[in-house]
Amino acid sequence: MITGVVTADREPIIRLMVRGPTGREREIEAAIDPGFDGWLTLPHALIAQLALPWRRRGRAVLADGSQCVFEIYEGTVLWDGRKRRIPVDGADTGPLVGTALLDGCELNVQVRPAGKVTIKRLPGRRRP
Repeated sequence: MITGVVTADREPIIRLMVRGPTGREREIEAAIDPGFDGWLTLPHALIAQLALPWRRRGRAVLADGSQCVFEIYEGTVLWDGRKRRIPVDGADTGPLVGTALLDGCELNVQVRPAGKVTIKRLPGRRRP
């Protein structure tokens, strides 16, 4: 199980360990964004620090209807006690966890300042 907390601005936050291919790692605080269907976004500076390898470019339609092109890298996260190799989108925002990373999990958020955030793996589904 993964746990976190809701900030004073009602933003659900969890801590994740992110690792690059050379073994460099950083513990980050990431906001859970149920409107983001990707895996994880990280700021470009952190992607460079971890030396995450570039994989491809991606396109997305934003909430305002505009389109953007972004770079996709590869990183490893420690997710519920297991290492998972995932796509990481480069973005000029703070770290965000998307629904692709949450796939196969139950997300509970007590939406109030200092509320609890819990993420539990659903039974019957094995993740890599």
